[in-house]
Amino acid sequence: MIKHLTKVATAAAFLTAPFAAWADGHQEFTIRATANSNENDEDYDGLVVFKNYVEAASNGRIGVELFIGTQLCSTGAECLEGVAEGSIDVYISTSGGAAGIFPYVQVLDLPYLMSDDRVAEHVLTGDFTRTMRDMALETSDNTIRLMTIGNTGGWRNFANTQRRVQQPSDMEGLKIRTVVADLPQELVKALGASPTPIPWPELFTSFQTGVVDGSKNGITDIMGMKFPDAGLQYVTLDGHAYMGALWWMSNENFMAMPEDLRRVVVDGFSQLQQATFASPKRKSIEAYEAFVAGGGDLYVPTPEEKAAFAAAAEPVQGWFRENVEGGNEILDALITAVGEAEAELAEDYASDLN
Repeated sequence: MIKHLTKVATAAAFLTAPFAAWADGHQEFTIRATANSNENDEDYDGLVVFKNYVEAASNGRIGVELFIGTQLCSTGAECLEGVAEGSIDVYISTSGGAAGIFPYVQVLDLPYLMSDDRVAEHVLTGDFTRTMRDMALETSDNTIRLMTIGNTGGWRNFANTQRRVQQPSDMEGLKIRTVVADLPQELVKALGASPTPIPWPELFTSFQTGVVDGSKNGITDIMGMKFPDAGLQYVTLDGHAYMGALWWMSNENFMAMPEDLRRVVVDGFSQLQQATFASPKRKSIEAYEAFVAGGGDLYVPTPEEKAAFAAAAEPVQGWFRENVEGGNEILDALITAVGEAEAELAEDYASDLN
């Protein structure tokens, strides 16, 4: 396959580069980045920040082309294959979208391990992500590189059409929509509900017809898809999983750059990560307000109630260790990172509150 990450030698090509204003240099590399989403979500926000930073910091030597939607690929497997082959430089997936190739990334879906944004962001900016990167490089025979882990939608919470859920026993009998993957189904079963795999485009109608009673989504997805119009009126802010966004890059194309430009790309992904950390926080404010204004019931579990949810879901960790290749290594890495984050934050609080 002809690599598209190529040198651009002519003045004409330079004049058409997006950031030709940085005229001291000339465009040597092109990064083609895709997100199977739209221009209203965090993935796009992150890519815009990435593009702006990389083109500016490289003085125009790197150009970034954005493909939002399914222009380059339409499924996680297809997109990651493109990254492995080098026809796609950058792709963002959820853990579910990459689990077919990298099953251990589902560790991000394990419930109640990270308690809040500060803990999650501390973990994902540290060595835990590097551990997962090393595992992914080994799994993909050094073709697919994990660049960073950001956020895509805040936190997963339980939402349903039937009743307020305050404790695990309130989940009993509810049909909860999941993706076609074992881990989320194990979680739903552990809490006493019935997992029901439903394709995302069919979920609105499934709420209306009673095929499912609930789901596990972030509030921006709930409001963006107008699920309250289909009867979804109860949201419990249990925050059982941080909605991690895995940003992948062709390792061959990354390593084809000189070290100074690789540094620019790495810094660009750091900027992207910070943008995706911030974007859901801002967008969720309006989404929560709209949900409540429309008659929605928003419930925040007490610490005791949240502890009960965590205790009920704990067997899912054992399932993960026994059934997922690489599960022990990555779960141990996450637990260690969470412990370090909580200890550091405890020291910060001790200093900041006195």
